[in-house]
Amino acid sequence: MQKEEKFVYVKKKLYLCTRFMKAKNKYGQYFTEEVIADFMTSLISHPKKSTVLEPSCGKGVFLKTLSEHGFDQVSAYEIDTNLAREYSCIRYESFISSPLSEKFDIIIGNPPYVRWKNLEEELKTELQGNTLWNKYFNSLCDYLFIFILKSIEQLNDQGELIFICSDYWMNTTHSRSLRNYMCSHGYFESIYHFKEAPLFEKVTASFVIFKYIKSAQREKTIHLYSYNKKGKPQKQELLDGTCFDVLEIPQFEPNRRWLLATEHSLQALNAFESACQKQCDLYGTTDLHRLGDVCDIGNGMVSGLDAAFKVNKEEISTFNEEEMQCLINVLKAKNLEQFAYSTTEQYIYIQPNLTREEFERLYPNFVVHFSPFITDLNKRYNYGKNLHYWEFAFPRSKALFERKSPKIFIPCKERISHKKYFRFCYSPAGYYPLQDVTGIVRKTNCRESVEYILAYLNNERVFNWLRYNGIVKGEIVEFSEAPIANIPFLRINWNNVQEVLIHEQITHETYQLLQDNNKIHQEKINELFNILFYEKSRLSCHSFPDDRCYS
Repeated sequence: MQKEEKFVYVKKKLYLCTRFMKAKNKYGQYFTEEVIADFMTSLISHPKKSTVLEPSCGKGVFLKTLSEHGFDQVSAYEIDTNLAREYSCIRYESFISSPLSEKFDIIIGNPPYVRWKNLEEELKTELQGNTLWNKYFNSLCDYLFIFILKSIEQLNDQGELIFICSDYWMNTTHSRSLRNYMCSHGYFESIYHFKEAPLFEKVTASFVIFKYIKSAQREKTIHLYSYNKKGKPQKQELLDGTCFDVLEIPQFEPNRRWLLATEHSLQALNAFESACQKQCDLYGTTDLHRLGDVCDIGNGMVSGLDAAFKVNKEEISTFNEEEMQCLINVLKAKNLEQFAYSTTEQYIYIQPNLTREEFERLYPNFVVHFSPFITDLNKRYNYGKNLHYWEFAFPRSKALFERKSPKIFIPCKERISHKKYFRFCYSPAGYYPLQDVTGIVRKTNCRESVEYILAYLNNERVFNWLRYNGIVKGEIVEFSEAPIANIPFLRINWNNVQEVLIHEQITHETYQLLQDNNKIHQEKINELFNILFYEKSRLSCHSFPDDRCYS
């Protein structure tokens, strides 16, 4: 498996571990609200006498809205015999095993979302005997996939598939066969991207409604409607379109991840990655320099109860010498800003393997400090250790952060709803990130300065790349080791005098920005990166005499 494919697999695995299907749901049932079903029904372009299928009708909300819109040639499947008993058009059997010979002009609905491992055994057995499943999918795929693909199989030419579902499958490795099938059998007319809008009760995910046309011909563009409101969408604003920003994006291509990005944005992403290419090999193939090549990355330390370990100035004045040596400077997500931190805090950190007698003798003021928190401290998750109440629950990556060098911190999660930057923040040596922060530490054999790396990560190009290629859930971008390590990195060719000079200028301007917070330095940094990217992007492959980091 190639490096990029490994990352996409990790991305999917991380994402699916926290998806809204976390709790097992026997048939993947999340029922559509009537306002959404009515809106989806309004997207149908075919005449009222068209044949319509709802392949997983649930409580029958689509059957109701279809009837209200005048469609009377409707068929439906539902595997749960306890649902929608009042509709005579429903066959209480599995759509997966229904005849492929049945054809429809319109298929509409809310297909089930279930991971293979959470499927009932009866459903697994059915899939294992299904020709389409065995041809296109495997046990790493989701139940959703077969509903989409089989629906397209059963559409007439120019038939319309209108589904609501999570958007995760648009860019994961194991949905590639589905995406390729869709590219070869038709095109998307429109996609409505709702991000984190609460379309389902007690469900958090990023949703899309898509309208797909089965056709041998393909349109050039897709109408992308991006939801621009907070809260649940209202019927009228859906129908008149006032809750959407509208863009035209290119049709998706096979064997590629599907990005909801304009042609201009895709070109900018391609130019960005081109500038980060490594030297071509003998076969003319290239890979990208990645941040993981030049930096080590670690998750912040977990106290298990921050309030118990935080100390204030008044307390510090009473501490003895041994206690003062146990204080560490920490940074939490709330302390971080772009480039520089706003405030810092001090926490108690005591080395492990201390007996109770030694702790009470050496740190009498800590005994007093911790006393109000002991009950809660003893209830912490202990990570399988015999944890004393005065110890951090999980001081992961502590050794990494003890390196005597400055570092870069980033919140583990960043919301991008109303901003176009991430808070990559400079941290002096001797500061530790807590559990809601991820730390980036320059490798000792990396020649690029930490100031250059900091400025690079805060560049708009990196922000845009992460919007489309990071682990994104709705409007939240997640920063853990794998996605950070995968960020393309713009290396310096140390044999190129101009590049070396630009590196030194960026380093200087970043240093000055950290000193006086004057935004003019940031403007100069951006101008310098524009020059550097322009020079790099002129070459499809770069001539690095040695592809290693330099000490």
